[in-house]
Amino acid sequence: MIRFGPSGIPLSCKGRTLRDGIEDVHNLGLSAMEVQLVRVNVLERPAGDEEEGQTPRTLPGELVVEIRRREDKKDVRIPDLDEPIEGGDLLVSLTSGLARDYLELEELGTIAREMDIELSLHTPYYMDLAGADQLAQKSMDSIMWGGLLAEAMGASVVATFLGLYGELGEKEALHRIQENVKSLRDQYRTRKLKVKLGLETSGRREVVGSLGEVLALCKAVRGVVPVLNFAHVHAREGGLLKRPEDFATVIDTAEKATDGHVHTHFTGVETEGGLELRYTPIKKGDLRFEPLAECLLDNDYDLTLVSSSPLLEHDAMYMKVILERVLAKKLVKVPRLPLKKVEAR
Repeated sequence: MIRFGPSGIPLSCKGRTLRDGIEDVHNLGLSAMEVQLVRVNVLERPAGDEEEGQTPRTLPGELVVEIRRREDKKDVRIPDLDEPIEGGDLLVSLTSGLARDYLELEELGTIAREMDIELSLHTPYYMDLAGADQLAQKSMDSIMWGGLLAEAMGASVVATFLGLYGELGEKEALHRIQENVKSLRDQYRTRKLKVKLGLETSGRREVVGSLGEVLALCKAVRGVVPVLNFAHVHAREGGLLKRPEDFATVIDTAEKATDGHVHTHFTGVETEGGLELRYTPIKKGDLRFEPLAECLLDNDYDLTLVSSSPLLEHDAMYMKVILERVLAKKLVKVPRLPLKKVEAR
C-alpha cells in the first residue's frame, strides 16, 4: 500500500488543532499525516495533594511526561506514565500544543484509525545526539517524550535527525550517536512502546545522516528503522535519484532494515555542488516524482510518502495524481499485460 499525506496540519485547514488537521487530511482524500513536535517547552511543578495516587496518564488537562522523585538521597527520573504519583514528587509537563492531555491524544488516534489515516511524529528539527552531555540529553529527552506522545496516538514512527559532526571526527560522532540511539531503543522497549524509532537521512554534509550512516546505525541497533528523505538523499549523493531503478535501489536497501513498511519524505529541492540549498514545490525542484511513481508501480512496496514540500498537502495530492497518471499511461501502452494493482491512499 502507498499512502500520501502532509508533514503537519494542512495549510488549507481553517482550524489549527490536530483534530482539524486529521479531518482535513481525510477530506482531501489523503491517508497519512506527520505530527510536528516543533517545540518542547517544559514545565516543572510540585505534585498537588489531590494528585497523589493518580498516574501521569490520567491527569486531566496536562501532558506529564516524567516524574522526578527523591529516593535514597538521589534524584530519580521516572518516565513511566502508569507510576502512581507520591507526595513530594515533581511533575514534568510538555506545553507542546498537540493536545490537552493523554485522553485527547488517544481520542485523536481513534479518529485517525477510523478515517484510515496513518499518523507519525517528527521530533524538533534541531537534534544533537553527538553533542556535549547536556545537549545530547536534552535531545534524548525530546525523542523519548515524543515516543510517549506518539504511542498514545497510535503513531507508527517517531522520526528524528541525529545532529552535527561539530569538531568530532566521523567515527567518534557516529560512536556517540550509536550509544545514545541504543539507549533510546532500550528505553522504548522497557516502556513497551510499539512505535518505531526512525532515523532520518540528512541533506547537508555537516550533519550526520548520510544514507550509509543511517543504514549502518539501524544495523548496529536492532529495532530502529531508517526514514528515507528522498530530497536529502538526492542532494547529499550528488543528484543520485533520477531513474526508477535509482529509487528502487535505495528503497530496497532501506526495506531490509524494516519490518516491511518504509517511511519516507518527498519534496522538491534545489541543490548546488552536492549540497542542499532549500526545499521547493515539487514542480520547481530538480528532484522529479515521476521516476519514483514508476518505481512504485513496478514494485510491491508498503510505503508512506510524507510531503515536506512548502506546499504540504497540495504536493501530497499532486504526488497521488502523478502516480495515477503514470499508471494510466502504463495501461494504455500495454493493455493486454496484467499489471500489479497499487493502492494509493
